[in-house]
Amino acid sequence: MGVYVVLSRLTDEGRKTLKSKPDRLKQVNEEITKMGAKVVQQYALLGEYDFLNIVEAPDNETISKIMVELGARGTLETTTFSAIQIDDFLARLK
Repeated sequence: MGVYVVLSRLTDEGRKTLKSKPDRLKQVNEEITKMGAKVVQQYALLGEYDFLNIVEAPDNETISKIMVELGARGTLETTTFSAIQIDDFLARLK
């Protein structure tokens, strides 16, 4: 499984949805699971981004499809980074 760091910003519509339906956040996590990935950690942020999620997915194609699906809803914008475990990274340097 690949590990991905997803930073997200709510749109105006997303803020309205979250305010009226706070549980929607957990529902989206369940939808991500149904699409083939898993939210491992999730943090609310102060600053430029609203949320930081650590997500496991089988490959880049799966995480890409999920991010396009979520972004197409118009409630958030995402930036996704592929993350490498530090021991794996160091092993590849040798």
